Amino acid sequence: MPRRKLRVKAADSARINEELAELRALLEIRAEWPDAVLAEAEEAAGSPRMPEYDATDLPLFTVDPPGSRDLDQAMHLTHRPGGGYRVHYAIADVAAFVRPGGAVDEEARRRVQTLYFPDRRVPLHPARLSEDAASLLPGEVRPALLWQLDLDADGAVVLADLRRAAVRSHRRLDHAAVQRAVDAGGADEQLGLLATVGRLREERERARGGISLPVPEQEIEETPRGYALGYRAPTPADGWNAQISLLTGLAAAELMLDAGVGLLRTLPAAPPAAHERLRRTARALDVDWPDGLPYPDLVRSLDPERPLHAAFLNECTGLLRGAGYHAFDAGRGVPAPADPVHAALAAPYAHCTAPLRRLADRFAQEVCAAVAAGERVPDWAREALTTVPGLMAGGERRAAEVERACVDLVEAELLAGRVGEEFRAVVIDVDEKRPGRGTVQLREPAVRARCERPDDASPGTALPLGARITARLATADPTTRTVRFVAL
Repeated sequence: MPRRKLRVKAADSARINEELAELRALLEIRAEWPDAVLAEAEEAAGSPRMPEYDATDLPLFTVDPPGSRDLDQAMHLTHRPGGGYRVHYAIADVAAFVRPGGAVDEEARRRVQTLYFPDRRVPLHPARLSEDAASLLPGEVRPALLWQLDLDADGAVVLADLRRAAVRSHRRLDHAAVQRAVDAGGADEQLGLLATVGRLREERERARGGISLPVPEQEIEETPRGYALGYRAPTPADGWNAQISLLTGLAAAELMLDAGVGLLRTLPAAPPAAHERLRRTARALDVDWPDGLPYPDLVRSLDPERPLHAAFLNECTGLLRGAGYHAFDAGRGVPAPADPVHAALAAPYAHCTAPLRRLADRFAQEVCAAVAAGERVPDWAREALTTVPGLMAGGERRAAEVERACVDLVEAELLAGRVGEEFRAVVIDVDEKRPGRGTVQLREPAVRARCERPDDASPGTALPLGARITARLATADPTTRTVRFVAL
């Protein structure tokens, strides 16, 4: 699911960076690599499995955040003869470098996914692969899984094909540069088509009842009074780029379902209690959510440039809890799920476009490549389907723990030095066993924290769920990552 993105933007962030280093140690997040992994990665970087098909003349381009080097995807878009569009989407072929059962494979299964902290990443694969030999860097020939996705004039898929190919990205762009070019009317054909196809796919998503969350990046800025919270809103180009990735994941899911073997990303519908909690959060942040307005329509009406809307969009990620991976293999008696739909996307979906950063994608890619070629799925990939969902579940629990710990630390830093001040807040949750305790959402700063009555053990002292209250800050301790309020 989309993660809350935190970034420290400060002239002197030494203190918070030191606290983040201590947090990694406390959570036992190992950033160093075993010597055997580094040695194997170095060897693999020099002799990857290269495909016979040469697609290096295809003028692919990448769109990623500035400074990124772990480039999983590159694309090319064109008009189809007779109408419609053709999207070529190249995905880094990590399996061309990783030997099943080898040191890199074993370490990747231990790490499961790249972890993101406000000050650094802890990657899934060694930099020699993820930021160099396997990355789709411009000007470099790389092994890739190359999708061809043909769309009609309305953006519906009419053909999806996949083959291994040697590719070369011709240029590297970031979202802001794409947006500037489109807004200024100076976009070339490729960027113009990205905007066109991206918008068509967003309309199709809307029509089927799906929603993609435009989660803003939270920026922690240092001020004379301490740290302050800001937001970097995603651009429409972020959304267009994401739609190409989603398009590929939807095609991969259909391909695997038709073949009766694969790995899906599934999500059940959020329970009513989660929507009710989100409604209370909307009230706390002055987000207008009229009765009867569906959640997807609400999200599309929000402006990520507005800080309170940005804070609310970050809280919306809570509705995606419960997402998981479902492996199936009809040939081995493991059926596909009865309901294969990813609720947020309103369609079956598979993770397959970020193999440099997420373990599951390598195996989904391998299944798709074999099925598309009419070949048997390799035993190493087929056997992994029984274990990958469990590995991913553990990795996502760890990622969620990292995210929560980072948010707790940042919120404690934001409020440090303000103990004793009073804030307006809304009670968004109440503890069923101790109703004098619960969770409040502040409007400014947009912090969610624990709150309790000073006499919560006494009868009749329940926090008023959904009500606006005044709460006094009792604790804001970055060392323990603790923020606590007392209801007045």
